Amino acid sequence: MEDPRSVNSPRRILSFNRNKRATVSFPDPDNRASGVGISAYGPKPSEVYGFVGSISTVVSTVLFLVWAYVPERWLHSIGLFYYPSRYWALAVPTYAMVTVVLAIGFYIGLNFMATPPPTSFNTMFDEFSREPLGFVPSAEGSEQPIEPISDISINQINDLMFNDLK
Repeated sequence: MEDPRSVNSPRRILSFNRNKRATVSFPDPDNRASGVGISAYGPKPSEVYGFVGSISTVVSTVLFLVWAYVPERWLHSIGLFYYPSRYWALAVPTYAMVTVVLAIGFYIGLNFMATPPPTSFNTMFDEFSREPLGFVPSAEGSEQPIEPISDISINQINDLMFNDLK
């Protein structure tokens, strides 16, 4: 049974007990309720795939660098006679980088083409926006809807300001 004065988190249990100092314990997530460790069940497939993927990435990178930079005489001396042309050591990475840059430029261009210009009303209104309703007086005089917002002309402002002075 756990102490009621312990702080639980997914990674650790911190216990504050008056009788002893604060202790931190890290429960092993691989232990099952029966007490049997992970070794009885074997490794998880994601761990195996990750390990094999990381090892194959390192091996393929080393093979690429050996193929690209070691002189042909050395490759012939160890018995390697069939390998792709050295042209592809520069061409494939260059083509890959140019393809990525062009794809990003194409994506940005499509977004510019799909976006309406800033002066278009489509940037402010769509099929979900509501048009302002006209002013309809109700039967009850006390409940009037708020009038729609509109610009006030300079003449109206002058009339309002100077009517008080007259």
